[in-house]
Amino acid sequence: MAKSTYTFTAELWEWEAQAAWHFVSLPEAVTDEIDELYGHTSSGFGSVKVKVTVGASRWSTSIFPARKEGTYILPVKKAVGGGPPRAAGARN
Repeated sequence: MAKSTYTFTAELWEWEAQAAWHFVSLPEAVTDEIDELYGHTSSGFGSVKVKVTVGASRWSTSIFPARKEGTYILPVKKAVGGGPPRAAGARN
């Protein structure tokens, strides 16, 4: 299967139940394309495996469908790559 690359800017938000995690909601156009191309390959909870780059940090994770919002969400640890914590509301 061909790989896709997406570049976008989005605001970090903190998950109320898990303060150690922040998330980014993927833009609607990106979500629609991922659903179309990779939705059929999703695993548990409808997750899709991804490789992520934020600044100099890179990691493998999964994006998860946020059905109520109609998008995928990307988990981002507070200290990505051991760097300084990224604050909720930061645009990355």
